Amino acid sequence: MSKLIYAFNDENSSGKDLLGGKGANLAEMTRLGLPVPDGFTITTEACNAYLASGESLTSDLLEELSDAILSLETRTGKTFSDEDNLLLVSVRSGAKFSMPGMMDTILNLGLNDENVEKLATKTSDARFAYDCYRRLLQMFGEVVYGIHMSVFDTIFESYKEENKYELDTDIPADGLKEIVEKYKEVYLEETNKTFPQSPIDQLTEAVEAVFKSWNNERARIYRDLHDIPHDLGTAVNIQEMVFGNSGDNSGTGVLFTRNPSTGEHKLYGEYLLNAQGEDVVAGIRTPQEIEVLNTQMPEVYEELVGITKNLENHYKDMQDIEFTIENGKLFILQTRNGKRTASAAVKIAYDMVQEGVISKEDAIMMVDPKSIDQLLHPQFDDKSLETAERISEYGLPASPGASTGMVVFSTERAKALGEAGEKVILMRPETSPEDIEGMVVAEAIVTTHGGMTSHAAVVARGMGTCCVTAVSDLKIDGENGVATYANGVLKEGDIISVNGSTGQLYLGEITKKDQEQSTEFAEFMTWAKEISRMDVRMNAETSKDINAGFEFNASGIGLVRTEHMFFQEERLIGMRRFILAQNHAERVAALDTILEYQQSDFEEIFRLSGERPVIVRLLDPPLHEFLPNTENEINNVANQLGVTTELLKSYITNLNELNPMLGHRGCRLAITYPELYEMQTEAMLKSLIKLKEEGIETNLEIMIPLIVTAEEYKTLSDKIKARAESIEAEAGVTVNYTVGVMIETPRACLTAEEIAPLADFISFGTNDLTQLTFGFSRDDAGKFIGEYVDGALIETDPFQSLDINGVGQLVKMAVEKARAHNPNYKVGVCGELGGDPRSIQFFNDIGMSYVSCSPYRVPGAMLAAAQSVVK
Repeated sequence: MSKLIYAFNDENSSGKDLLGGKGANLAEMTRLGLPVPDGFTITTEACNAYLASGESLTSDLLEELSDAILSLETRTGKTFSDEDNLLLVSVRSGAKFSMPGMMDTILNLGLNDENVEKLATKTSDARFAYDCYRRLLQMFGEVVYGIHMSVFDTIFESYKEENKYELDTDIPADGLKEIVEKYKEVYLEETNKTFPQSPIDQLTEAVEAVFKSWNNERARIYRDLHDIPHDLGTAVNIQEMVFGNSGDNSGTGVLFTRNPSTGEHKLYGEYLLNAQGEDVVAGIRTPQEIEVLNTQMPEVYEELVGITKNLENHYKDMQDIEFTIENGKLFILQTRNGKRTASAAVKIAYDMVQEGVISKEDAIMMVDPKSIDQLLHPQFDDKSLETAERISEYGLPASPGASTGMVVFSTERAKALGEAGEKVILMRPETSPEDIEGMVVAEAIVTTHGGMTSHAAVVARGMGTCCVTAVSDLKIDGENGVATYANGVLKEGDIISVNGSTGQLYLGEITKKDQEQSTEFAEFMTWAKEISRMDVRMNAETSKDINAGFEFNASGIGLVRTEHMFFQEERLIGMRRFILAQNHAERVAALDTILEYQQSDFEEIFRLSGERPVIVRLLDPPLHEFLPNTENEINNVANQLGVTTELLKSYITNLNELNPMLGHRGCRLAITYPELYEMQTEAMLKSLIKLKEEGIETNLEIMIPLIVTAEEYKTLSDKIKARAESIEAEAGVTVNYTVGVMIETPRACLTAEEIAPLADFISFGTNDLTQLTFGFSRDDAGKFIGEYVDGALIETDPFQSLDINGVGQLVKMAVEKARAHNPNYKVGVCGELGGDPRSIQFFNDIGMSYVSCSPYRVPGAMLAAAQSVVK
C-alpha cells in the first residue's frame, strides 16, 4: 500500500504530482528552515481513490490520518482539546497546478462550544476567540454543507447595521457570541444537522469536502480554461493555525516578489491588521500596501523582505506568498509561482536573465504562449481619453487592458449575454469563485471591494482579462441592477469602457489604438526564434495582415487563400460568367477578366514578402459558394449577367450538393476545369517575372488542395508546370517556384509515400483532416462538441487542439512516409492548429519544418515552438 500522508518535515516527501503545488512548497520551505506552521499533506492519490470509490474515505486513509494527527500533536505540544495548548488547524486544497480560489479552504478547525471558551481564557481575549469560531461556522457551513455564504453574511451585516458598527472589528465579544448562536441555528434550518462538536469529525468531513471540491463546477471550468487535466486530483494540507486576527500586533497578507501587472522588480502586496487570510483574498476589506508594514512593524517587514529574496532565488521565478503575523511573529503559509499579466511575464523573464538568475531557456518557459495575445491588441487612444466622461478614477489597475461593453451585475446575465455574442463588463462588489462562468465571458471585470490580490484580480490576470478593483466611489446595487457614482447612475445595458492599466472607468465607447511593443518583448521574441527548431509562418492574403505578421517576425506565408480574392464585386461577376460558360472558350474568356485582378493581388503579396517563402493555395471552395442565394440576389445577378432567372436557378440547382465539403471542390474542380488553375498559375508567374525585373526575388510555393491520389497530383502539377514553363519561355525569364500538396484527407496520409516523391513539399490542412477523420462537420460540431468534452467522451475540441491519438497519428504516419525517400523533405502545417501550443508541441516532436497560423498568433506560436525544443 502506498503512503497517503506526508508531514511537511518528512524527508521522503515527493513532488507536486503527489503533494500538489502547495504541499510540495510547504515541505520545501520547511526544509529551507523558513517559519512555516507545522502540518501534513494528504496526497492526490488519496483524493483520486476517494473519488473512484464512490466518495468514501478508506480505512487505510483514516488510520494514517489518526497517526498524522497524533504526530502533529507531539511535534507542536498541542492537542485538539487542551486547556493550555489548544491545537486548531486549517484545511486547504492544493492541486499540482495553481487554481486560485477554485477549490475550498476551512480555517480554525477544531473549535467548538467548549474549545472556544478555552481559547478565550488562554488568550484573555473572548472577542478574538469568538471571531475565530464564527469564521469556522461560516466556512464549514459553506464548504461542507453547501450553505450559501450570503446566509451568514446577511446575519453578520444585519447585526452591524442594527448596532451601528461600521467595521467588522468594532463588534464586541458579546455581539460575536450572539452571531455564533444565530449561525448554529442556520445549520438546523438549512440542513437539519447541528454543527459537529468533535474536532475529528470536523476534520474528516472537511477532508471529504476538499476532495469533492476537485470536481465542483468552477474548478472544472477553470481547468478547461487553463488546459489542466481533470484526472490529477487535489492534495489536502492540514496545517497548524496561526492567527492574524489576534489583535493590532497581528495581521495577514499576500505579496508578490515583483509587480504582477508591470513586472517591476519591487515588492508588491497588501495586508490587513487583525484579520485572517480569507479577508484579503476574498476582497471583503480593502487592505493596505505592503510598504506600510515597514512603518508599523519594521522588524517583521525586514524579515519578510529577506524571505522573499530567498524564495525567489530558490524557485527562480516571481513568487506569490501568503503570510500571517501572530503577535509580532511572522509565519509563511504558502509560496507559489505568481500569476502575472503577459507584459509582466515577459519583463520578469527578461530581467531575470539580465540579473543572471536564469538562462534564456528558463526565461522562455516562464511565459504562457496563449497569454502573448494580450500584448498584441489595441489600447485606448490618448486623445479620446482626454474628452471621455469619467465614471471613476479611484479604482486599482488589477489587470491591464482596454475593454468596452455593456454593464451587467450578475454572473448569470454575463454568461447569457456573452454566449449570445454581446460584449459585457461584469460589475460586482467583489467576485467569488462562483462567478467564474461570468468572468470567463466578460470583456472586463470591475469590483468595488478588494485589492490587487483579491479573487477578481488574480483570476483576471490569469485569464488575461482587463480588471479594475476597489472602485471606492462606486456603489453597486445588484438586486436592482444599478450602480451609483458621483455624477450619475449606471443601469444594466449601459456601455462603459474600462482601463485596466490605470484603474479608470469611462462612459461610452472609446477609440482604441495599436499597442507599441516593449524592447524587452522584442528581445524575448528574438530568444524564442533562436531557440525554436521550426519556422513559424502566417496565414494571410491582405496587406494589413501580411504587414502585421512580418512585424511579428513570421518567417514567411504558409497559406494564401486565393478564394478570398474572388468575392469582390467585379471579380465575382467574372467568376459567375465562368460558372455559366457553355464551353472551354467561354470559360477562358471569363477567367481572362479575373486574371488581371489576380496578378495585381499576387504582385502586392509577393512584393510585401520579398525573398521570404509564400505558399499560395489554388482555388479550393465548391462553385455554388459563388452563386446568389435569395430571390432578390438571383434577380439582380441574372440582370448583371444578361441571363434569365430560370437559367441561373437551374445552375444553382445543378451545383447544389448534399455534402459540399466532400464534393466538387479543391483539386477536383481543376480536374474538371483545368483552365482555373492554369489562370492562377499565369497570374502568379507573371507577377514573379514583373517583380524579378524590379530586383525582387520571391520564393513561391504553389499548393494544390484536397489531393487524394498520386495520379491526381501528377495530372494537375504537370499542367501547372507546363503553363509556367510556357510563360517563362515567352518572357525569357526563369523564376523561383515549387509545387506541393495540401494533405487534408485520411487517404492522402495513408498513401503519402506515393504522393510525396512527386511533390516538392506537403502541408497539412488540419481543419479538413480533422473533419474527415472524425466525421464531424466543423461548421456544425459546435452544437454538440461541448457535451462531448464535458462528458469526457473526447479530451478537447479537436478543431481547437490537435486530436493526437487519432488525427495526430495520421499526420505522424504521413510525415514518416514522406521522409522515407528524403529525410530533409519539407513538411508543414497551415491549419489554425498551427497556432495552438499543445498541437505545436506534437508538431515539433514529429519533426515538422514549419507551422503557420493567423498573424496575431505568430508570436505565441513562435514561443510555443521554442518551448517545445526546451521541453
